[in-house]
Amino acid sequence: MTVRRCLPWPDKRLRTAAEPIESITDDIRGHWDDMIDTMEAMPGLGLAAPQIGVMLRLAVVDASEARGQAVRMANPEVLHASVTLRRHVEASPNLPGVSAPVERPRAVTVRFLNAEGEIEERDFVSVWATSVQHQIDHLNGRMYFDRLSKVKRDMLLRRARKKG
Repeated sequence: MTVRRCLPWPDKRLRTAAEPIESITDDIRGHWDDMIDTMEAMPGLGLAAPQIGVMLRLAVVDASEARGQAVRMANPEVLHASVTLRRHVEASPNLPGVSAPVERPRAVTVRFLNAEGEIEERDFVSVWATSVQHQIDHLNGRMYFDRLSKVKRDMLLRRARKKG
């Protein structure tokens, strides 16, 4: 288990869709362990494999207060999203020092391959739902600021450049 370095924006891998997982192997379990260590070191509520340069559809999420409740997901996909939106300030270790409020569905039902290699469907609500959707965006080559208007996105990226 290792804390991995997060790719700095604008690394092109952050704009590339990750490859699907066929099965859960020891390598996949090792990636998940590294991702959880990296997420905890930030500290963050989730991490997608492309953020650390692993171009596989893997994500971990832990929005629990006590921590240690990380959900390991391979090939996560949203099956259903609530029409009710929730605003949450989002950030990314790939673009440190800046954040922005983003509106996303308040609840989602997600299907994924779990750590036992079984297909699981799970409902996520509130901060958990926000984090899962944020990670799925990363798996699809998107960043949270892509959900902002062009003006707000440009302002955020200018602020990030000044901090960098």
